[in-house]
Amino acid sequence: MTLHWFDLLVIALYMAGTLGLGFYIANKARQDMNAYFLGGKKIPWWALGVSNASGMFDIAGTMWLVTVCFIYGLKSVWLPWVWPIFNQVFLMVYLSLWLRRSNVMTGAEWLETRFGKGRGAELCQWVVVIFAIVSAIGFIAYAFKGIGKFAAIFFPWHWSPDTYALLIFAFTTLYVLKGGMYSVVLTELLQFVIMTLAAVAVGVIAMSLVSPEQIQQATPNGWDQLWFGWQVGLDWQGLLDSANDRIQSDGMELFGLMIMMMLFKGVLFSMAGPVPNYDMQRILAAKTPKEAAKMSGLVSLVMFFPRYMMVAGFTVLALVYMGPEIKAQGQNFDFEQLLPIAISQYVPVGLAGLLIAGLLAAFMSTLAASVNAAPVYLVNDVYKKYFNPNAEAKTYVRLSTLMSLVLVVIGVGMGFMLSSINNIMQWIFGALFGGYAAANLLKWHWWRFNAYGYFWGMMSGLVASLVLPLLLPDTHPLYAFPALLVLSLAGSVLGTLMTPAEPMQVLCDFYRQVRPWGFWAPVKQQVLAQQPDFDPDTHPGRDAINILVGMVWQLALVALPIYLVIQQWPEFGWTLAVALLSSWFLKKNWLDKLKD
Repeated sequence: MTLHWFDLLVIALYMAGTLGLGFYIANKARQDMNAYFLGGKKIPWWALGVSNASGMFDIAGTMWLVTVCFIYGLKSVWLPWVWPIFNQVFLMVYLSLWLRRSNVMTGAEWLETRFGKGRGAELCQWVVVIFAIVSAIGFIAYAFKGIGKFAAIFFPWHWSPDTYALLIFAFTTLYVLKGGMYSVVLTELLQFVIMTLAAVAVGVIAMSLVSPEQIQQATPNGWDQLWFGWQVGLDWQGLLDSANDRIQSDGMELFGLMIMMMLFKGVLFSMAGPVPNYDMQRILAAKTPKEAAKMSGLVSLVMFFPRYMMVAGFTVLALVYMGPEIKAQGQNFDFEQLLPIAISQYVPVGLAGLLIAGLLAAFMSTLAASVNAAPVYLVNDVYKKYFNPNAEAKTYVRLSTLMSLVLVVIGVGMGFMLSSINNIMQWIFGALFGGYAAANLLKWHWWRFNAYGYFWGMMSGLVASLVLPLLLPDTHPLYAFPALLVLSLAGSVLGTLMTPAEPMQVLCDFYRQVRPWGFWAPVKQQVLAQQPDFDPDTHPGRDAINILVGMVWQLALVALPIYLVIQQWPEFGWTLAVALLSSWFLKKNWLDKLKD
C-alpha cells in the first residue's frame, strides 16, 4: 500500500515539528547531567506520568497486542502479565516512594545508599551498569524490528523493513541526543495527545463498521470470554487454521499454567522494583516521593483505555474483513503485520496519516526513553567516578551524547539479526528480567543481604539469561524462569552468607531514609536506640490490599475498551462498575494516605 500524498504530508509535518521542538529546548536540557537526564527534578508529576505512558505506547508492543487480541480474544488481556504490566501497581503503592527517597540519579548510584562504599558496592554498581546496557540494547533491537515491519507496509520505495528502520532510527536519534529528558518528556506529551485521538477514532470506526454478529461468526467459541481454564479453549479449525498453529508455537495450549507462571514471575519481578531503564528514570526525576507514586499511578489510568480501544478496533476489523486474505496465505501469513495492514485498508485518508504519525511518535517515545536512560550509567557511574570526577558539566553531557549513539548502533546491529518481535520480547521480559528478580527482591526486604550477595546474584542471573537462548533455543523463557530464579537466588544467598554483613550504620542510614518493610528487625531496633521517636511508618498489610485491588483495577481498565468496541454491553457495564469501585477504594486507601 502506498500512502496518499496528504497522509505523507501529515507525517512529514509532524516529524519536522517534533525535531524542531527537540532542538528548541536543547539549550535548557544541556546545562548539566541532572538537567539532561532528570530534567533538573522540576518536571510536574502529571507530565512525567503521561510521558511514561507514551513511552510504553510503543509500536512493537502494540503490534504484538493486536496479534494476541486477534488470536486469543478477551483472554489476551492476561498476556501482558508477561511484562508484567501490574508492576506499575507495585510502583504506585510503595516502591516509587522507596526509590525516590534515595534522591540519586541512577540505579547504580542507589546501591551506595543500600550498601555503602567499598569493594562490594563497586562490584554491585558495575553489574547494574552491565545490566542497564544489555537491557537497553535489547529494547533498541525490539523497537528496530517493530518499526521496520510497520514502515514497510506504507512507504512507497519498496525497501526492506530493516532499511526503513535504519532511516527512522537516524531521524529519531537526532532529537533524543539533542534534548535529553526535557526533549523526551515534552515531545511525548504531544505524542500522547495525537495517539489518544487517533486510537479513539479507530475504535469508533470499528464500532460503526463491525457488528457483534459479524464478530461472532468470525471467531471460535470462547473468543469473547475473559475467563479460562487449564486449556486455552479456542479452536480456530475451519475458521483460520493458521491461528491454531500460532497458539501452538506460542506455547499457549496450557493457558492456565502459563498465566500462573506469569503471575509467579511477575509478582517477584514487581517486588524487585524497576529495572534500570526509563521507568526508573522518571521516578528519580519526580520532585518528591509522593509525586513519584502519583506519577506511577497515572500511567495505568491514562494509557490503557486509548491503547486497547485502538487494539480492539484493529482486531475486529481484521477479523471480519481480512479473514479470507489471511486464510489464503495459510502458514505464510505473519500475524505481526496485522496492525499495519489493517491501517492501510480500513483507515480513511487524513486519519491514516495522523495515526501513522502517532504510532511513529510512539516508536520515537520508546526509543527516546531507552536511549536517554542508559548512558547515564556509563557516564555517571563509570567515567565520572573512576576517570574524570572533576570535568566540566558540558563534558559529561557530550560524552552522554556519544554513549547514546554507540548504544543505538549496537542495538541496530542486534536488530538486523532478529526475525521476530515476539522472540526479542520473550527474551527481554522472560529471561533477562527473570534473572534480575532474586537479588533485587532481597535488597529491599532483607537486612542481612549484602553487596557481594547482590553482585553474585545479579551475575548468576544475567549470565544464565544470556546463555539460555543458546543452550535451550526451543524452551519458552517462562518455563525457564524457575531455573533462572533458583540460580540467581543461590548466588545471592551464598554470596551473602559467605561474606560479612554491611556496617550497621550504613544499614541504619538506609532504613531511616527509605523506610522499607520486610525483615529489618535488627536494624529497626538499632535505629530506635539511636532515635527513640523514629517512626518508620510502614504498613505492609495496607500495601498488600492496595496491590490486590490495584491489579483488579488495572485489569478492568484493559478489558473495558475491548468490551466497548465489540459491543458487549452487559459485560461493559459490570467492568465499568468494577473499575469505578476499585478507583474509589484506591483513592481512599492509597492516594489520600500518601505522604512524603
